[in-house]
Amino acid sequence: MNEISNIFLKFKKNWKKYVFQSLLATITIFFILLILNVQDRPIIVSSLGASTFIVFAMPKSMVAKARNLVGGHAVGFICGSIFSLFLNGNFVFSNLSYALAVGLSIFLMVVIDTEHPPAAGTALSLSITGFSLNAFLSVFISVAILAVVHHFLKPYMIDLI
Repeated sequence: MNEISNIFLKFKKNWKKYVFQSLLATITIFFILLILNVQDRPIIVSSLGASTFIVFAMPKSMVAKARNLVGGHAVGFICGSIFSLFLNGNFVFSNLSYALAVGLSIFLMVVIDTEHPPAAGTALSLSITGFSLNAFLSVFISVAILAVVHHFLKPYMIDLI
């Protein structure tokens, strides 16, 4: 019961920030969806939704920094694109390729200090769907928008979790 009361106290104290940051997230992802018409690629959009959560619910965290946001998705995009080349129609081999894309992207993000968990989803998405110019533009324009919005609004946001 004490944990529930702590949740309500935190919300009561910061309710304006909760509403403000949730609305910012909604407006930002709406804008991204409108200009990029990304609903044609729902598998890629899911990792962008997770990045939006991090940017607006955890704006002070390391994984919300532009370096991590852009760098993580770049690593995920490259790993996924590379491993999509190894698809051969074999169920086990294809799934191994998807898993290796995720595993390598995690390894590289940690090694080069660009950890961004949703970017592992980008690696998985690209390993399944393969590289396309539309996917590239969708991911990187979206990530750039999120990074710019985060940069300018970070001073007005708090970590909600």
